[in-house]
Amino acid sequence: MLGCRRAASAVSAGSGWWAACVSGHRRLLSMAKSKFEYVRDFEADDTCLPNCWIVVRLDGRNFHRFSEQHEFKKPNDDRALQLMTRCAQTVMQELEDIAIAYGQSDEYSFVFKKKSRWFKRRSSKFMTHVVSQFASSYVFYWKDYFKDQQLLYPPGFDGRIVLYPSNQNLKDYLSWRQADCHINNLYNTVFWMLVQRSGLTPVQAQDRLQGTLAGDKNEILFSEFNINYNNEPLMYRKGTVLIWQKISEVVTKKIKLPEEAEEKEVEVTRTKTKVVPLHCDIIGDQFWEEYPEILAEDS
Repeated sequence: MLGCRRAASAVSAGSGWWAACVSGHRRLLSMAKSKFEYVRDFEADDTCLPNCWIVVRLDGRNFHRFSEQHEFKKPNDDRALQLMTRCAQTVMQELEDIAIAYGQSDEYSFVFKKKSRWFKRRSSKFMTHVVSQFASSYVFYWKDYFKDQQLLYPPGFDGRIVLYPSNQNLKDYLSWRQADCHINNLYNTVFWMLVQRSGLTPVQAQDRLQGTLAGDKNEILFSEFNINYNNEPLMYRKGTVLIWQKISEVVTKKIKLPEEAEEKEVEVTRTKTKVVPLHCDIIGDQFWEEYPEILAEDS
């Protein structure tokens, strides 16, 4: 404003004063650019390598404590899992170039296309946009899933980025996460049955399961609790896969025909591309053969 005042004193009131004011500001900006812009040299180049799948994985921070204080049902809370998926759908809808996402428990992985040029492939942009969009969505949609449970404090999520150069690398990564889902869910299912139905303390349940294999855990579930693990919901055992699919919708529209005075309601079928959740196996080849467009170079 000092430059404006000096300029104003040198010219008459009116348009001349405004032109001088703008000119003064431009001189100040030019000085700032030449004198201070060097600080940008301290920014690190974080451009992701070209022709690589960009995976952003986020995890809930201290979610063990968060789930206890918000009284999540054990071993699985449908409300919490569905809320996570709703947030992930929002991320895919709001951000560009996400080909597929996979989630389980308190984590979600988002896979950006190999040829994505979003934000010039800056890793900091990918990670911060995904995590911030997910976290804000978690708070925004909380009341839709936990109607009787107040959100006591905002949750936190951390994120990381990993690049995978080949399709097989990416498929192996997603297989790893789904295998992790199975291992964790089988353990948690047995653990909480021992605590909730057998009356063991958490420490006693841990001691009981120490050194057991998958077959041992399945035997405990079946022989002691009459539970066939293979009949547990797929969402618990397989996690959630999010993909883009074309969906046909029938909507009602009002139109006015030339020969009629009043509007008439008619049904119209339209096709929209939506983010669809699936609970299926992605370790084998069947999924990738059914949805080849996910890995297509021009998808």
